[in-house]
Amino acid sequence: MPRKIPPMNPLRAFYVVARTKSLTKAAQELHVGQSAISKQLDVLEKYFGVKLFRREQRGISLTDIGQELAQRIVPAFDQIADAAAGIAERSDGNKIRVHTYTTFAAKWLIPRLEDFHTQYPRLSVQIIASVDEMDFENDRIDFSIQLGRGARAGLEVDLLFDDIIEPVCSQGFLLQHAPETAYPQAVLRTRLLDSHYRPKSDWQAWAQACHYEKEIADTPHMNFSSSVLTWQAAMDGLGVAIGQMALLTEDIEKGKLVAPFKQPVRTGLSFRLLRPKAQREERKIVLFRDWILAQAATTRPYLPAC
Repeated sequence: MPRKIPPMNPLRAFYVVARTKSLTKAAQELHVGQSAISKQLDVLEKYFGVKLFRREQRGISLTDIGQELAQRIVPAFDQIADAAAGIAERSDGNKIRVHTYTTFAAKWLIPRLEDFHTQYPRLSVQIIASVDEMDFENDRIDFSIQLGRGARAGLEVDLLFDDIIEPVCSQGFLLQHAPETAYPQAVLRTRLLDSHYRPKSDWQAWAQACHYEKEIADTPHMNFSSSVLTWQAAMDGLGVAIGQMALLTEDIEKGKLVAPFKQPVRTGLSFRLLRPKAQREERKIVLFRDWILAQAATTRPYLPAC
């Protein structure tokens, strides 16, 4: 037996009035006059046979029954609106959705996006910045740029560049704490800057590979919530940080940071472009993949040899 549903136009008017708590705002949102909204509410009250609103001198308010109905109707309409927005977004053939870390987006991808938009002005790139594991289907993602190694089941993987780490600091900090440039290890006894999302083992791995374990053994650490903040702290002279060199090429070129040791170390990880395997790829997917691989190719020559 089919379930009985109230007339939708009056129900929608009720939803907007209940959400905005104003006839005026509801009329503006629905692009009708206040009298039209009032008529729709009257229809709904007659349908239920109860009063849903109290007309007051200063406006309108929900009755107890109206409040009970609103508690169910408002979330339901919100879900409908969210579902419609999701479908509309998925069908947007000009948008490319890229999931990646905030640090990668801020330090490498965003500074290069204007070049992509210049070449392909009808396409737009939406960046979803998150450290959470991506779900290509449910999150409607076209690409994910991640740090890792090895193959991924069901995904195409393209190498962008290797993760190479090395201590970085400001030129001023280096001159203050290690004025003899031949002996930069003095900065390792000042303050080590860490990112919450990068393991402290980065320092251990680098120090062990370069034989500086004793220099960092008793050095205090200062922690930041992201690598972007950690490197900014290094630029501002708060200490020395482990730099991911692929993301800092411009800062080093501009003199904002220096790498005093010239002893880079590979972590064994790489920045990789991930996308779902597909028999036929959309043109926008091909264009963005080709573009970002070309951009990555221009970065690799600037990475220190190790």
